[in-house]
Amino acid sequence: MTETLEPMADEVNQLELAQQLLAQAKEQGIELMGPNGLLGQLTKNVLETALDAEMTEHLGYEKNDPAG
Repeated sequence: MTETLEPMADEVNQLELAQQLLAQAKEQGIELMGPNGLLGQLTKNVLETALDAEMTEHLGYEKNDPAG
């Protein structure tokens, strides 16, 4: 998988998104670091999503697809 992401559209600003996530975590009392922290949760979600996409591409069908 050597493709890179194209720049995001103007309506989605990565900095604003990060600030919103931090503000929401702070409101909910979620720590930034630590075992249940925001960074750990984000890292886990990004890695799982990427691995699922890679597996789908490798197998040629979506997870739980009856065609598989």
